[in-house]
Amino acid sequence: MQRGKYNAITDVPGVKVGHVTLYEESGPERACTGVTALLPHGGNLFEEKVPAASFVLNGFGKSVGLIQVEELGVIESPSC
Repeated sequence: MQRGKYNAITDVPGVKVGHVTLYEESGPERACTGVTALLPHGGNLFEEKVPAASFVLNGFGKSVGLIQVEELGVIESPSC
């Protein structure tokens, strides 16, 4: 298959990706955290489930919903 314009997941029609990073400074302490959410299409994910799989590369990130993906093989809610 040919690469999309940006060679990114957002090149796939209907896929939406959102991200936020939070920075907090309290005296000499500083915290940085964030989350990325993925919507595979604009419809109802529960009614129109999407086949899915997962792969953990480094084991340092925290994710939501991977157990469901591993057990059911579908996405039926936004993934983080």
